[in-house]
Amino acid sequence: METTKDIFGLSRVIEPKTAVPVTAWRVDNHRDISSTECRITLERIHLERDCFQQLCSECSFDEEKIIAKILELISRRGKLHNPFTNTAGQFYGIIEEMGSGFARHSGYKIGQPVFCLTTMTAHPVFIQKIHKIDYNYGELTVTGYAIAFQGSPMTTIPESLQLNYTMATFDEAASLYSIYTIAKKGKRYLIVGKDLVSSITYVSAIRQAVGTDGYMTVILDEAGVGTLTPQQVKQELSRWTNTAYILNVDQPVQCADEVLEKEEQPYDVTINCEDVMGSEVLSVLLTRNKGQLYFTSIKNSYTQSILIAESMSKELDTYLLGQFILGYENYTLSLLLSISKDLDRINQLYDTQAISFRQAAKQAHAADLEKSGRIGDFVFSSPETKALVDEALNIAQYDCNIILQGETGVGKEKILDLIHKNSIRKNKPCIKINCATIQENLAESEFFGYEAGAFTGAQAHGKKGYFELANGGILFLDEVGTLSLNLQSKLLRVLQESQFYKVGGTTSVHINVRVICANNIPLRQLVEQGAFREDLYYRLNICTITVPPLRERREDIAALSISFLKSYCQQYNLDRELDVTALAALTGYSWPGNVRELENFIHRAVISVREHVITGEDIQEVLHENLYADLVIDLKRSVKYSASLNFEKIVEQQERQLIEYALKKFGTTRKAAEFLQISQPKLMRKKQKYGIETP
Repeated sequence: METTKDIFGLSRVIEPKTAVPVTAWRVDNHRDISSTECRITLERIHLERDCFQQLCSECSFDEEKIIAKILELISRRGKLHNPFTNTAGQFYGIIEEMGSGFARHSGYKIGQPVFCLTTMTAHPVFIQKIHKIDYNYGELTVTGYAIAFQGSPMTTIPESLQLNYTMATFDEAASLYSIYTIAKKGKRYLIVGKDLVSSITYVSAIRQAVGTDGYMTVILDEAGVGTLTPQQVKQELSRWTNTAYILNVDQPVQCADEVLEKEEQPYDVTINCEDVMGSEVLSVLLTRNKGQLYFTSIKNSYTQSILIAESMSKELDTYLLGQFILGYENYTLSLLLSISKDLDRINQLYDTQAISFRQAAKQAHAADLEKSGRIGDFVFSSPETKALVDEALNIAQYDCNIILQGETGVGKEKILDLIHKNSIRKNKPCIKINCATIQENLAESEFFGYEAGAFTGAQAHGKKGYFELANGGILFLDEVGTLSLNLQSKLLRVLQESQFYKVGGTTSVHINVRVICANNIPLRQLVEQGAFREDLYYRLNICTITVPPLRERREDIAALSISFLKSYCQQYNLDRELDVTALAALTGYSWPGNVRELENFIHRAVISVREHVITGEDIQEVLHENLYADLVIDLKRSVKYSASLNFEKIVEQQERQLIEYALKKFGTTRKAAEFLQISQPKLMRKKQKYGIETP
């Protein structure tokens, strides 16, 4: 019987054992290699754009935090694999050691520099140190090693090519080769690019196939210009294209109108390389009927574009590119060699920019403030929340029970509303119950209702319970983990049999209810503690949706803040706005109370700040006003209720509050120590003495 040959790392998988390295949660990244493996000393890593942007956003563009986050991911997973974007990148390094089978199969030599073409989600990696981040290309200069396998496709890079644009281009290599093979003369081509260099490589691939017999347009989103100015990007693109546009792709209809006003007709072939919301709509709008629409990745909303075209009665040939094609690396290197002088010139342009990355990030952040998704009153901007919304909309179609998991205040009820409005029960009631507020002795009658005269004090005509009120619709049980084991047993029976008896009743009541539960403590944890029935957990856990805390989707903070600000300004008939420094301060805070805390904070800021523009200083003042109030021990209060004072106790209380304040204000022990003008080791000793947790 033939078995799967382990030439792509199956033996390295730790969790789950049934997975392959690409999909595994964790892999073994030890240095020792087998016969079919190779260890490569890492020099450079190229991160896919969505992975790099997500890391930057999550870490508020703080380089130390970005580096720490990447190292933490690798430490936890044994490979570089961003769980939010499900992507990573590719690596370049020098072969340090080869197994005998690998050496026979590959033809490479020890000491030879190689570029691995496979995603890093498939390779065990260890990084000792990240020395530098190239923000224009999303690349890391590192010290460490990676494990490649006999089945891992690799190539060498000519010395005349610079690593940064070569590695970035190989991120698109398979799609480039496909576009080159299908390009035909006499067509109008539109590239919805994601950045300057990749847009140029796509134009070059088409030009190689059609020469000058083709009309070329590039559209870049405003966020895609990087650290260059829009004018610089347009000037560079003018060397390659007939026309070029820098637009807000998040507003696709307006973008399409602006382009068509100048171009007068749509395009025969559109290539969508961008993955921001709106790019799929723009691509459909600007492609002529019976034209060709290519997507370089399924993440570019390929499936959504088909539905959009159908809704417009537009017939399009839609294709998904990006699959592995044997030998495509030879074409890619040939293409890069033909335009290397131009790409070298762009590198010089990047190098001479006076704009620092943080300044550019703030400018891009300010430009993106209005680029928030909105479904009903559900506002978001981050890829994490976009994925969450997509998951909720998908599950809404299936009439199954759901567990909503997440910390207090993350917006679980917003997800519930989204599911209800997009489910087959949207025209039926959605009854929302907070289980933590139900008294144990009344719980059964509240859930199942009671018949007339069932007990002393019962209503004369009886009462319907929550299940009966929700019949045909959805019953939402918030904090379901607080229910007693006795009531959990009865809840399980109702879910199994879809019927129950009212208190004091003798006739069963049949119901058809979809149950959605929420809890801020994971129910699986409560099951392990014996506080929640395992059989009920499995009955409820058909699908679980985990709503991440706000600190893990920081791109949402600006969009939510602006939305809350508009709402409260409208309520109080005020005119306020948040400047860039205010948004930076809001984004940098951890928000332990999540969205609920953010909304309450914006409400307070609208009332507290009297100027038209709310600044970062205003935010910090409102944010820390309670901390300032509690910073100094109130001796008057102590004297009032005591004839004497305990000197040592008061000094310790004051010490503790000062350290807690400094840590909350600055976030790290180093900065807190600097603020208090004491050494970091001394602060650490005090912190340990008083059992203070770092916020």
